[in-house]
Amino acid sequence: MKASFLALPVIVILIFGATPLPFVAAQMQAGGVSLPGDPLWYAGIGLKKGDFFRYSMCHVDYKECSEFEMNIWIKGDIQSGTEEKWNTEVLVYDGNKKIKGEMDLGKLAPEPSGGSADLSVYRGAFKSSIVWLSAFANGYYEGGDKGPKKFSAKSWGKIGNIGGEQIIPTAIETVKVKAGTYDTVLVSWKTGGAISKVWVVDGFPFPIKAQTYTHVSTGIPPSEYKFELLEYKENVQQDPFVGITSDIDNPELKDCPKTDSLTNSIKRPTKNFSYQIHAYYTPEYPVQGCPMKWQFNFLSKYLDTEFLNQVQYDILIVDDKFTLPAIRSIAKEQGYDYIYSPSGLSTIDMIVKEPPGTAHYVIYVYGLAPPELVPSTPLDYLVIDLPIAAKKGTDIHPPNIPSWIKNNAGWWADGSIDDNSFVQGIQFLIKEGIMKISS
Repeated sequence: MKASFLALPVIVILIFGATPLPFVAAQMQAGGVSLPGDPLWYAGIGLKKGDFFRYSMCHVDYKECSEFEMNIWIKGDIQSGTEEKWNTEVLVYDGNKKIKGEMDLGKLAPEPSGGSADLSVYRGAFKSSIVWLSAFANGYYEGGDKGPKKFSAKSWGKIGNIGGEQIIPTAIETVKVKAGTYDTVLVSWKTGGAISKVWVVDGFPFPIKAQTYTHVSTGIPPSEYKFELLEYKENVQQDPFVGITSDIDNPELKDCPKTDSLTNSIKRPTKNFSYQIHAYYTPEYPVQGCPMKWQFNFLSKYLDTEFLNQVQYDILIVDDKFTLPAIRSIAKEQGYDYIYSPSGLSTIDMIVKEPPGTAHYVIYVYGLAPPELVPSTPLDYLVIDLPIAAKKGTDIHPPNIPSWIKNNAGWWADGSIDDNSFVQGIQFLIKEGIMKISS
């Protein structure tokens, strides 16, 4: 599958090399590179039963381009109405979660059009990244804008929603990824103030690498999607995911509450009033051993409708004495020094490991800076105390009344907390059987 371009005429290498062609006005952009035989390419070319791909990837519409790993095995054919599609088995590693299921891909354009409901957000990310070029280069031999494209073409099409920027084969480059070293064609386009790049290999079904950016009129454009091929195998005849259980089917999570909607919120300034944080979470009563979801809106201390950009933060869990180092760091559990939020709106999934009683969650803001820089803005934090419930069927004694509930009465009386926060404490006492209501 790895194409060799050593037969290129010297003159072509001198002209094109690995140097991108200049960008000018959208209607005048022109590219094209010369390969032996002037081959055609389209997304899905050469895809066959038994192919196995492993990608690391992200997309801006899923947790602000938080990275996950997607494993795809081409299982065989499946009939959908009058159309024959590829049936694939998929395994996603997303932080500490495993999601396993099926995904159907078109044969002329390998866009996902069906499969397991649990994979829906990952199918969307796959469609908008790894096979995004199928909107311009596909297997429909109908002429016009559709159909396979030549690497020698001056343009593969225009992106109408960002000013008609041309998608052009730009240069020949040798690219090293985890899966190996490939001779590629760089396909690129201008997005706002940045150049988006996708590396394609002649005859290979999917691009092997991408770094693209969202369109912004001012400021630093955040990543729209990025991916890298980690592994590729041919002729895999047996299901490579046998014996792996999806967390969705994990019996240990059977009695856990749903985390579909963020129904609870806490809106407070940080300790030293450097930032405002609007925290949303679900379920209302997190359960030990079960999933929990957070959404954080990091806002200006001056205006609660102004989101902060390039936030570096962590979720720490500390003991009653707030001893450091913390009991847990969610960033470190995910393999990072901190969690990065380019837009200031961040969604986090985690498993509650804290015992029944009161858990101290610290939203620890390191500051505002791009990922490669140390923030010069203030370090600050917000402590959120939440009642943790025992899983159904767990044999434990009811906890003592937590200190935060004892304090609630005074805070409520002096107006430091609202009625909803006070009632939440009462509801927790009832739920845990500490307070009983006679009928």
